[in-house]
Amino acid sequence: MSYATRNDKDFSLEHKTKKKKSFVFSIFSSLLLLAAVIGAVVAVAMIFFLKDITNTLPSYQDMLDHQPSLATTIYDRNGKVVTQLFQENRTWVKLDAISPWMVKAILAAEDDSFYDHSGIRPVAIVRAIVVDIFHMGAKQGASTITQQLARNLFLSNEKTIIRKAKEAVLALRLERIYTKDQLLEMYLNTIYMGHGAYGVEAAAKTYFAKAPKNLTIDESAILAGLVAAPEKYSPFRSGKSSQTRKAYVMRRMLDLDWISKDDYDSYLNKKPALAKRTARTNSISLEGAPYFVSYILFKQLLPHYGTDKIYRGGLKVHTTLDIDLQKKAEEIVSKMPHEGALIALDPNTGEILAMVGGRDFDKSKFNRATQAYRQPGSSFKPIVYATALEQGYRGVDHILDAPLLFPNGWSPSNYTSNKYDGEITLLTALAKSINTSAVRLAQIDGVGRIADLARRIGITTPYLPDDLSVALGTASVTPLEMSVAYSTFANNGYKVEPYAVKEILSQRGESLEQNGPKLTSAISPTTAVSLRSMLEQVTGWGTGARAKIPNYETFGKTGTTNDWTDAWFVGGVPGLVVVVYIGNDNHKPLGGRSTGAVAALPVWKEFVSYAVTKMNLPSSFSIPGDAEVEAVRVCKTTGFIAAEGCPATTLLMAQGRAPTSVCPWHGGSLSAARADDNAPQLLLAPIDDEATSNKYAMKLAGEDHTQPQDNSGQTDSAPIPQKKAAEKEPVKLPSSSSDPYKKDPSQQTDMEAKYQELLRKYNIIE
Repeated sequence: MSYATRNDKDFSLEHKTKKKKSFVFSIFSSLLLLAAVIGAVVAVAMIFFLKDITNTLPSYQDMLDHQPSLATTIYDRNGKVVTQLFQENRTWVKLDAISPWMVKAILAAEDDSFYDHSGIRPVAIVRAIVVDIFHMGAKQGASTITQQLARNLFLSNEKTIIRKAKEAVLALRLERIYTKDQLLEMYLNTIYMGHGAYGVEAAAKTYFAKAPKNLTIDESAILAGLVAAPEKYSPFRSGKSSQTRKAYVMRRMLDLDWISKDDYDSYLNKKPALAKRTARTNSISLEGAPYFVSYILFKQLLPHYGTDKIYRGGLKVHTTLDIDLQKKAEEIVSKMPHEGALIALDPNTGEILAMVGGRDFDKSKFNRATQAYRQPGSSFKPIVYATALEQGYRGVDHILDAPLLFPNGWSPSNYTSNKYDGEITLLTALAKSINTSAVRLAQIDGVGRIADLARRIGITTPYLPDDLSVALGTASVTPLEMSVAYSTFANNGYKVEPYAVKEILSQRGESLEQNGPKLTSAISPTTAVSLRSMLEQVTGWGTGARAKIPNYETFGKTGTTNDWTDAWFVGGVPGLVVVVYIGNDNHKPLGGRSTGAVAALPVWKEFVSYAVTKMNLPSSFSIPGDAEVEAVRVCKTTGFIAAEGCPATTLLMAQGRAPTSVCPWHGGSLSAARADDNAPQLLLAPIDDEATSNKYAMKLAGEDHTQPQDNSGQTDSAPIPQKKAAEKEPVKLPSSSSDPYKKDPSQQTDMEAKYQELLRKYNIIE
């Protein structure tokens, strides 16, 4: 059909409109149907997707029960922080203990509408999703503080849409069970802020060495700026980047009208006063009192509470340590030319006040204060003399200093070999540390009795020789043991149980453990006080005279082993017992005839001199009424009551046991001395024969003493009765060819390996 013959109706407006509407409608309807189907499919998928996500997320109860990883803090006896143990360096702090500037800065930097939204910002999420889809992955952030908290507590940091969905769901849940202030407090205590600092408390200490309540505007802005990228914006790493981020945060605070323009101008370019950084590579790098902390960590904390509780539980461990004394001890020991240890004890309670196990913990974890079994040398002799006092002998009694040769060939000699003083008082023998006299006294005591007393006062070593060499200190003991033993002499006869932890509190402040003094009666007060009085002679005029602390009663004993391999000084003042041990781990001689008086005593003196200025200690020892002792002025040479010309000293003795007559060698009456029922007596050991007695007895001392005279003016024999001791047990002798000082049951290499094993056992290292 031609164009001219077509019906006009075909071109009518009504006809054309009708056909067009029908076509558009059809297309639109199809699109709507397709959209509905897609929407339904997406909705169903979203339902299953969200249901699946929801089923894998923590429940409301799980969220309520969640405990963040908190650092365990170790305090000294005065509440000072010693160190912290953690996997994440975090200490919880209440919101009201945080600077308001810090709160404003964090809100300005991360979520200024935090108090207005319900946990998520839908518009921001949609925008982020669109960007993420466009970039085929998670590129756009849109997390509120609540979402960040949810991620920090329960999720990983992977950048996926699924993680963002989980984050949103958890954020909504958190908003339902916590208040805004609670959420903000949790957030400020969980965020990572670089350099191992988790939470605002750790960050404030790490960067500015201050409490979070004292943070200024600019410091708060710096910390708030760290959240986005802690390493990038760290003021320790890049002052420029930190300043740029700080300026951004402060500008946000200004725009929100949370700080004034004057504050903005004043703090914008102010340079922060940063704290001194301390290198800490991991959680086992103990910063404060490392030997002490490792001691309580492996002896008590980890075995009783486990790694998770100690490193994540936020415990508060209150110890017996005095951090000021500890630092002084570490300073002194670090300067020693040889390895060694120092331990300080409160003898009245057993509290460990200071413990240093070596010159450098980082180089050697071997704790010589508790793990090094070493021969104490002459510092063990007081146990021999205490045993004699228990048998009824006295410091004024006499014993021979003369050569010894036992049937098996063992021949112990003095430090100054080939020089012997003959008959001397016990107090002189101890004060001058005479070896031959100590061996004789041990034979009189009996080795078994010496061992029994040693055990009673705290010597626990399994390496206690069962022969006469014990008198010369051939046992292998630790400095800690020696501090316990000498505490018995300081506290009037009680064995103390050394302890280091006073109380442990949970994160909520509940007391989990409490410890206090544990004392057991070990020796009589009379024995303890009398022996301590004899040890005061050591620091008064004996081998330890240089240890005397002015204005304080001081007692102690030197100790030296063969070839000057080990040097000791053990002693104390009222309220304090200190042990110093010095010796090479490879047992090479210290060199230069380094006796206990030369090597260990100066270290002891420096520390104790410092300690008495820091501690409120009495100047004199207390003497209990049941000690039943009296102070007697005696002649150091004869043991009689001192005459005007005597070398005299004051000695505490059991009441009624002191001599009553004046020294006949220096002006006293010979007949009175002979009639004195409490006159000193010469104790002859089973090894002593008549020839030895005749040669070395005091009456034959010749020019060393003025010979006593009877009433006719003629010289006569000394008024010192002799008492031959019966052998209480078969004599036990060391081998003449063996050197007991060379034994070492505590090899350093074994201890280093054991330390690493402990770290692995408690999952502290891989």
